[in-house]
Amino acid sequence: MTLDPGYLTYPKRREGMDHDLYPWSNIFERKLLAWPGGRQVLSWIVIDLEWFPITPNDKPFRAPGHMATAYPDYRHYTSRDYGNRVGIYRLLDALDKVGAKASIAANSAIAGRYPTLIKDIVSAGHEIIAHATDMNAAIATGVPEEEERAMIAATLDGIEKVAGARPSGWLSIARSQSFNTPSLLADAGLTYMCDWVNDDLPYRMTTPGGPILNLPLNHELSDRQILTVQQQSMASYCEQVQDAFAWLSGEAESHGGRMLPLNITPYITGLPYRMAEFDGLLQWLAGRPGHGFATGAEIAAAATDQLA
Repeated sequence: MTLDPGYLTYPKRREGMDHDLYPWSNIFERKLLAWPGGRQVLSWIVIDLEWFPITPNDKPFRAPGHMATAYPDYRHYTSRDYGNRVGIYRLLDALDKVGAKASIAANSAIAGRYPTLIKDIVSAGHEIIAHATDMNAAIATGVPEEEERAMIAATLDGIEKVAGARPSGWLSIARSQSFNTPSLLADAGLTYMCDWVNDDLPYRMTTPGGPILNLPLNHELSDRQILTVQQQSMASYCEQVQDAFAWLSGEAESHGGRMLPLNITPYITGLPYRMAEFDGLLQWLAGRPGHGFATGAEIAAAATDQLA
């Protein structure tokens, strides 16, 4: 019995990528990126500001961190709410101590439910990026295109109404997308997205809806991954971030500017027994030669003119 030749036929089999969103390139052979002020490594802090409805939606999937025990799951609901009531302000205070500006990835439900919080973030000079309507608004292939388009529009409208400016960046729940998402985000006027984690530097995508930049927000250095999934200590988290900075700084000496993305969750890192070490980590980073803090919008602006 021989194999049907059709099994070996793939029309997009070729050197590079099997899609037309972007060409393949070797990070060590690209044109070197230069960051403003001659910085070598920019720390990009992204804080997830999320509202979890007490009744989870399991289609297309249940968002990480969602309700887990029998309804009503007050234990997890109030834990998440702690991040929006207490943890986020601790994180903002820590950022203020070192003069760092962050990208706050907010559900539009946060803007509707806690407008004062959004206004406090904006008045402190931080960037608001869009993070869906709430934590039931997960994206995956199978979600109707018009439903996804409407959710993106509702998210942007809801944040703009309170923040006074339309977000330029987008972070999907669990970084999950459908095949339509990049094009829909570009068509909605977004400058960049944070969902694809296949690089260490920004790169440009060309979609049917227009161009969009991807800023890889690697989840391996997220507090959720290290502290809750892997059950490691805050001290270990800080050590891994320091190791990452040291490596990236070494690369930057010969290969151009580098980016250190840190995805932070208020109800995880914002707990009192973790804050001293996180505060110390920010101060350690602030003291490194060649280091700077930047928002996603600042990184996107700096990269756009330099990318081919």
